[in-house]
Amino acid sequence: MVERIRTRYLVVGSGVAGLHTAWRASAHGEVVILTKRSLFDSATAYAQGGIAAALGAGDSPQLHRRDTLAAGAALCDAAAVRVLVEEGPERVRQLQTAGAEFDLGPHGELVLGREAAHSASRIVHAHGDQTGAEVARTLIERVRESRNIRVLEKARVLDLIVSRGAVLGVRASVKGRATEIVADATVLATGGCGQVYRYTTNPVVATGDGFAIAHRAGATLADMEFVQFHPTALDTPENPLQLISEAVRGEGALLVNDRGERFMKKRHPDAELAPRDVVARAIFREQGAGHRVFLDARKLGRAFAKRFPGIDAICKARGIDPARALIPVTPAAHYMMGGVVTDLYGRSSRRRLYACGEVSRTGVHGANRLASNSLLEGLVFAERIAGRLREEPPLAREPRRARWQVPVLRDRGAAQVAADLVRMIMWQYVGIVRREAGLRSALATLGDLERRLPEGATEEANLIQTATLIAEAALRRRESRGGHYRSDFPRARGVWRGRHIEL
Repeated sequence: MVERIRTRYLVVGSGVAGLHTAWRASAHGEVVILTKRSLFDSATAYAQGGIAAALGAGDSPQLHRRDTLAAGAALCDAAAVRVLVEEGPERVRQLQTAGAEFDLGPHGELVLGREAAHSASRIVHAHGDQTGAEVARTLIERVRESRNIRVLEKARVLDLIVSRGAVLGVRASVKGRATEIVADATVLATGGCGQVYRYTTNPVVATGDGFAIAHRAGATLADMEFVQFHPTALDTPENPLQLISEAVRGEGALLVNDRGERFMKKRHPDAELAPRDVVARAIFREQGAGHRVFLDARKLGRAFAKRFPGIDAICKARGIDPARALIPVTPAAHYMMGGVVTDLYGRSSRRRLYACGEVSRTGVHGANRLASNSLLEGLVFAERIAGRLREEPPLAREPRRARWQVPVLRDRGAAQVAADLVRMIMWQYVGIVRREAGLRSALATLGDLERRLPEGATEEANLIQTATLIAEAALRRRESRGGHYRSDFPRARGVWRGRHIEL
């Protein structure tokens, strides 16, 4: 028998966007949070760098706006960027009031760091390099305090319930049980899709579920070709790879190859502090020439462990002392700039369906996300969604009860083989450098894999469908811009300026 749960608001996902939405929306209605594993399993908990906001002397929202637009390669939505930078400082203060323990100076002022492509020091961080974990801790405490929030862990959304163009909730597997959650408004905050790629910094839950289920429900998606590859993940045989924050380069660490050559000076005027896509491609070229690449932070000495205690512990656990040794690094899939198209209040093209965080395409990132703008985007637009949800009218009638069962995966080995093939294909043909022949080959193979998936492989189906959306969008954009690089079309084309590819 299918269990049914009725709630005012449904939030799918437990990263910064989902937790903040649920916390703030609970002030005016009942909220159910669905999370794939536990409340703490999200990319937010892994975020090291911090939150970008114009809070320092000499900085301003206008300067932050300028830097964001420059990084976005002429594809940012100007209105969305203005919302981000103008409302961002208040969201940081709000989080601090809620209990977030950000790093403070001797007089109680916020310590502000600097990262690549920022023209000012504006990065708020906590415990050196554990900002995401502190944000998650703070919001989880607020969520657990609320009597209006019900949390369902080990819950996988299978599909949205759609009727006459409106989303009325979801069908989900909750601890293996068929469950329908019916809501007046549904908020997708499912995070990204880094697990589509062989090398990624994203947690294993980031399989692109939100993109796939929104697409199947007829919601508009855009800019799926713009995947950001972080330049410096720790080069070890793991999944996910451990992140070496951009802030390390902001503190003066240099990139060198195995010959000891500092190659970034020849690639960009800002060298190691160039935009992420530039640095990632430069490292990729070095690797293509047969070189390993390293981050040299030795000049920081003992200060490294104090400024980056989490990264220091990660490295030392793998036999690397950053104060004395070079840190091996490699690019890895890190962030999706595209996603479910929303307006300035998080509303999608489907009535009663909202999206925020990495699964959304608010327009603030354009073709390339500015460092540390992701946590900020989650906070700013979650707050806007929470305010708008009050205006969502109750459902006139609930959807009819349907008979269905949770699909049972009968061949886990075959499903795992398919997922591994997807990751290898995407890294090879739809990764840092792309070209038409490879993209067409990838699409053909993805289509074949989807047709041969074993029954019940729902997560793998989402993985393949999201991978297909990325490859299709990459094939259609016949230019290079931001995080999307085509070796057969290496320059940006004016004809695409200001245009987005919708799917």
